[in-house]
Amino acid sequence: MSNAVIILAAGKGTRMQSDLPKVLHAVAGAPMLVHTMRSGEGIDAQRTIVVAGHGADLVEKAALDYNPDAQVVLQTEQLGTGHAVDQARTALSDFEGDVFILYGDTPFITHKTLQSMKNKRDSGASVVVLGFTAANAGGYGRLILADDGSLDAIVEAKDATPEQLKVNFCNSGVICAPRDVLFDLIAKVGNDNANGEYYLTDIVALARDAGMTCAAVSCDESETMGVNSRVDLAVAESTFQFNARHAAMINGATLTAPETVFFAYDTIIGRDVIVEPNVVFGPDVTIESGANIRAFSHLEGCHVSKDAIIGPYARLRPGAEIGDGAKVGNFVEVKNALVAEGAKLNHLSYIGDAEVGKDANIGAGTITCNYDGVFKHKTIIGERAFIGSNSALVAPVRVGDDAMTGSGSVITHDVPDGDLALGRAKQVNKVGFALRLMNKLKAAKAAKKKD
Repeated sequence: MSNAVIILAAGKGTRMQSDLPKVLHAVAGAPMLVHTMRSGEGIDAQRTIVVAGHGADLVEKAALDYNPDAQVVLQTEQLGTGHAVDQARTALSDFEGDVFILYGDTPFITHKTLQSMKNKRDSGASVVVLGFTAANAGGYGRLILADDGSLDAIVEAKDATPEQLKVNFCNSGVICAPRDVLFDLIAKVGNDNANGEYYLTDIVALARDAGMTCAAVSCDESETMGVNSRVDLAVAESTFQFNARHAAMINGATLTAPETVFFAYDTIIGRDVIVEPNVVFGPDVTIESGANIRAFSHLEGCHVSKDAIIGPYARLRPGAEIGDGAKVGNFVEVKNALVAEGAKLNHLSYIGDAEVGKDANIGAGTITCNYDGVFKHKTIIGERAFIGSNSALVAPVRVGDDAMTGSGSVITHDVPDGDLALGRAKQVNKVGFALRLMNKLKAAKAAKKKD
């Protein structure tokens, strides 16, 4: 049976003290909304509906940037979770299958957990609710189970009896039900409560009254973490990083100081990768097996092939493609450039909008002058080329295979294969001039002191 996801993302999040909609605050380099959308991908959701409200234009842009096939619907009035879900009724009118209700500020629900809910639906339950065993149940709604293990009711803490308050199996708010069942039940939800709101949780009682079977599935409490403040956001970041570091090491990477390494939401790390201290991975980074990411490096939007060495103190920017066994060393920045197998960029260089050939050597202080103030231009460095230290390659320009540039050269024209290019002024030595000049300056300084 097909799956759809409705993500509730209409809240303002006043406790965030921010002009940015709550669901757009980032964890591990991506808005929380994106994390929730990724959860839906794990169950192969054919439809994704995002219910927006506060900052709807920004929420819509973030949703469509990540998934252009997502649909965004508007909740113009904040009348409760049941009302929010009902805004997706029209968008899903032609859909047949199960619908999962997720939350844009609850970013850590796993694919495995959603699949467990799906399995329970496939076993015959009409409504499936995700619960968790709380360390401190406090004000959470309680999931009350019947003697046969089915879900009998969701009871809010303020309405619970003393006996029910002893239950620590709590409601996460995540629900799965067939589309027709879900919207039929929501149509029956009333707002006869202190807040005058339509609560999604009421559908459980309505389903039971109609003779339907309801079920609860349990997950770890950390999955259900909601983010409502900057403090919560910091806890969420810490939780994500702990889990990502642990997963990387379990899968065969070495992190010599795990607590100092920061991953993005989509970082991919191969086996036998070594990550030294104080490395930051931005979004869209893949590191293949055997690579070494040395200390204090920053990577984003790049691909590092097997056995390459990056850093220390290197920066790889979007579009950097580093070949097998290549080296990008101390204080080297690479942007939108292909660095081929075995090439070396070891010291203090900037390589942007370029191709560096196999086994080429880029001397310290080399820069590709790729920007003329309006347009970007490309530099091509051939295989086994040797670029002398402190060279400036003014793009568009090509340095051929086995070619060389002299140290300190400014290269403005193509260098044919095998040639040596010198682009600097002829050196002239002025006999004795340095000594005479220094003596003159010292005398002037002494005279100034006397004055």
